[in-house]
Amino acid sequence: MMSTFQKGSGMLLAMLCLCGSAFSQQKHSKTSYYKSYKGLVMAGYQGWFNTPEDGAGRNWNHWVAKGRLEPGNIKVDLWPETKEYEKTYKTPFVRADGSPANVFSSYDASTTDLHFKWMKEYGVDGVFVQRFVGQVRGGANRHHNNRVMHHALDASKKYNRAIAVMYDLSGMRDSVDVPMLIDDWKNLVDSLHMTDGGNKQTYLYHNGKPLVALWGVGFAGRNYTLRSIERLMDFLQNDPVYGGCAVLLGVPAYWRDLAKDAASDPHLHDVLRRADIVHPWAVGRFKNEEEYANYLQQIKGDIAWCRENKVDYVPVVFPGFSWTNMYPRFPLNQIPRNNGAFFWKQISGAIGAGAEMLYVAMFDEVDEATAIFKISKDPPVGKSPFVQLAAGEPSDHYLQLTGYAAKMLRKEVPFREQIPAAKPGK
Repeated sequence: MMSTFQKGSGMLLAMLCLCGSAFSQQKHSKTSYYKSYKGLVMAGYQGWFNTPEDGAGRNWNHWVAKGRLEPGNIKVDLWPETKEYEKTYKTPFVRADGSPANVFSSYDASTTDLHFKWMKEYGVDGVFVQRFVGQVRGGANRHHNNRVMHHALDASKKYNRAIAVMYDLSGMRDSVDVPMLIDDWKNLVDSLHMTDGGNKQTYLYHNGKPLVALWGVGFAGRNYTLRSIERLMDFLQNDPVYGGCAVLLGVPAYWRDLAKDAASDPHLHDVLRRADIVHPWAVGRFKNEEEYANYLQQIKGDIAWCRENKVDYVPVVFPGFSWTNMYPRFPLNQIPRNNGAFFWKQISGAIGAGAEMLYVAMFDEVDEATAIFKISKDPPVGKSPFVQLAAGEPSDHYLQLTGYAAKMLRKEVPFREQIPAAKPGK
């Protein structure tokens, strides 16, 4: 029979355990200004561009693949409109009138600030800041990524834009990189205070929990297994200190059929049932509005599967695609923007099919010409070709369309299949 002292000690121990458990959950604030992804249009944010003079020690990162940056050797197919940037860097490229064509660096706080300012001005709800596995293992790459994340978090607060972390698992080593990614999330929570900014913080929540995205799940030919994905999910969802998160899984376009770009393992569906949001990658899976009409049937089937399995769903929309300077064997303007019609066809189709949230690929990726931020109407001339906007198309056209899409998604403006008329650029 237990003594009074033993009973008291037992009760005290239980209370201490409860207190410890409650304390351990304080890593994340209870809620956020952005309580759900539903009703939002978010974009992907790469933040990976550098110049030799920006202090990051990464040379012309993502402006060029290797060798010297010069006409005939560059990696991007879109040229950014840089008139509003506080700081730009000279390149060997020139415009038709002989004036220099400068670029920005993602390493600069002023660059990130301007991008989030545009999000606010045009009504883009926020971004998922990308963290590639190979870029957060250490060294200059990790330093750059941490700096961009820090600046993005500051700018999200300044302009009240939603922000979330997306881990791109491309290049992940099976099981080896799992502890590294876990430590990286711990570091973001502890050092940058990503999720403990109080109930009006800007970190994106979903289902009452901070949302973390894992992109690259279930693709054919990857070196990591679903078991490694499950280990990451278990940590993010269940760790008593750093867990309690909602999880978005970025999957192949044909994940439901386990075909084409998807691995054939049916266990993928079991893993997806544990997620909060399924996010199929559709960039490059269709090349025009007609092909998209066929792909739209895939979206409708995806939505039906997710509803049946009580998982949320977010489709991808993208404005166009080109990577001829990266891979010269491919034609310039491989998937034409068609003055915004290609982009709007996807937006109206997805919303019309019942999508409750959208993911735009991407905010700033000029490498593959998917960027929606301001694009130069006067790109450089010479050996390297660049995608040109249509005559009369403003440099901020895709920011305008994305902002209108957000209003249409929330039913703040009437649904329309036809693309809204472009306004004169700001």
